[in-house]
Amino acid sequence: MQDIIIIGAGPAGLTAALYALRANKKVLIFESKIYGGQIVNASKIENYPGLPNVSGFDYVETLYKQVKNLGGEVKFETVLNIDKDKNVYTNKGEYKAKSIIIATGLETKKLGLENEDKFIGSGISYCATCDGNFYKNKNVAVVGGGNTALTDVIYLSNIVKNVYLIHRKDTFKGDVKYLEEIKKLENVKFILNSTIVNLNGNENLESITINNNDKHEILEIDGLFIAIGQEPKNSCFNNLIETDSYGYIKTLDGVHTNIDGIYVAGDIKEKDLRQLVTAVSDGACAATIAINEMR
Repeated sequence: MQDIIIIGAGPAGLTAALYALRANKKVLIFESKIYGGQIVNASKIENYPGLPNVSGFDYVETLYKQVKNLGGEVKFETVLNIDKDKNVYTNKGEYKAKSIIIATGLETKKLGLENEDKFIGSGISYCATCDGNFYKNKNVAVVGGGNTALTDVIYLSNIVKNVYLIHRKDTFKGDVKYLEEIKKLENVKFILNSTIVNLNGNENLESITINNNDKHEILEIDGLFIAIGQEPKNSCFNNLIETDSYGYIKTLDGVHTNIDGIYVAGDIKEKDLRQLVTAVSDGACAATIAINEMR
């Protein structure tokens, strides 16, 4: 029996664990892949108070070690289902807790094209800071129009030969300062009002087919970085926990779900601002309330 099971080892989940462990609670954290969440891909964090210019990896590594040093246990298992009695079912076993904190976060959206999964790691990546160095002095493309896409372009421009920025519109959702910086880069080329319709190659991605106003063009590239947004990771609880039409968890107060003893923290819930600073705040609040209501 655990006091608190936390699903997700991103900033929200790890912060929740930190607070619970400091309250001398028995805590178990589940993470399906690697700890850190989306922020681990950020080459530089500029808006976290008191820590200017820290990398996402360095921040998460410090937080993870802090939790481990307090005795926090992280199991790398995929949570398949939970129930109202606070049972947690994973791909490796069944666990029981007095409380559950859901902090599953978001996952990267895919283009949904044929061969996309085939070329992952063989020309397709969702993380520029992870895989950019594999394409040194080569030609790559980034698809997307938000801050992730724009910062990916800036990062890659210092490594690769040319970067093609592909966007389905001619306006961008990302910050103007990033766009202005990109416009000054000589090795960046814009391909606007365009969508990718085919991924071409044999063992590796060799080219992409781009549709612009019903005109198809083949662009030969060595790598494609996909940055078209994110969606809630809700498959393990969406039959139990109430969500909105987009799949984000509904709450009355930002912490409680519709099931007693099951709480939520981080980007997976309905909220106006999804940032590192709000994720850690959510984790602290969820753990504190769970502890208080456990007494």
